[in-house]
Amino acid sequence: MNYKQALNNPIFEIISKASQELNLESYVIGGFVRDFLLQRDFKKDIDVVAVGSGIDLALKVSELLPNKPKVQVFKNYGTAMLRYKEIDIEFVGARKESYTEESRNPTVENGTLEDDQNRRDFTINALAFSLNTANYGELIDPFNGLEDLENKIIKTPLNPDITYSDDPLRMLRGIRFATQLNFTIEEKSLQAIAENKDRIKIISGERIVDELNKILETPKPSIGFLHLYKTGLLDIILPELTALNNVEEIEGQTHKNNFYHTLEVVDNICPNTDDVWLRWSALLHDIGKAPTKKFNKKQGWTFHGHEFLGGKMVKKIFERLHMPLNQKMKFVQKMVMMSSRPIILADDIVTDSAVRRLVFDA
Repeated sequence: MNYKQALNNPIFEIISKASQELNLESYVIGGFVRDFLLQRDFKKDIDVVAVGSGIDLALKVSELLPNKPKVQVFKNYGTAMLRYKEIDIEFVGARKESYTEESRNPTVENGTLEDDQNRRDFTINALAFSLNTANYGELIDPFNGLEDLENKIIKTPLNPDITYSDDPLRMLRGIRFATQLNFTIEEKSLQAIAENKDRIKIISGERIVDELNKILETPKPSIGFLHLYKTGLLDIILPELTALNNVEEIEGQTHKNNFYHTLEVVDNICPNTDDVWLRWSALLHDIGKAPTKKFNKKQGWTFHGHEFLGGKMVKKIFERLHMPLNQKMKFVQKMVMMSSRPIILADDIVTDSAVRRLVFDA
């Protein structure tokens, strides 16, 4: 199947010409191809794989462009990047990868396009358009990624157990893509995430938070957080949240499930705000309830002081996950501490309307 119409930006012809001059093959791969086929908005970044040196290809492309844009070279990774009319283009040489148990950083060697597609995280991200003269615009789809796009399925190209064990960040990426695209994660793949959940411990807090932020930025974050919960990842990353999923009954009295309530709160504020830190506030607003829960014969279940304790817990979470300990953390802290009291707050941190939006919209 040919998709020349996807390559109407002049940059693709220039990359094709540069490839010819260097006598190597090149392909646009990954997110650009996936999003074009899904008819999603182009996100201003393009990944190009060269069967040969990606750095040499980037330098040749820069040579052929009128303004000779600067090429950023990352020798350790064998990649290079340049900017063309507000589009970031990353070039990488096709490669094989092998992993050790202690790290997600692979040992890399030169490979073919097939090798490079084998190492991709999901079938829908292994799709490639040829930039070569002989078959310009042809879709290269060795894993039936187009079919998975049509069926809305997240699936790994190879054995998911190996894919997730090799690079555990892919587990979060899979859940994030399922949330963003409203896709289903293949059952075998979902099971492999559950079985490899402990491998997430080798991933840095910054990488984890980057994926959590992308989940929180979706229209319905509960999809992702339910996947994280059911696979056991959430208990490792945010045990303060999973502790809320514990409903007790004493003398016929129960309390609401604060975990599912929390996910409702997050979903309910999403139509009203794109502020990821306000969404974090909603996610963490009840974390103090698990450690403060008590039963009193006269009052029933109480959670006295949960807002104050929750505010203190926010700082510990931010520290543990290497999140910013600046005004963003203070904003979330204050929102959590005031989440049950829609009153005027200090103007330099948040406004009373922000609190009302959190509480009343939920």
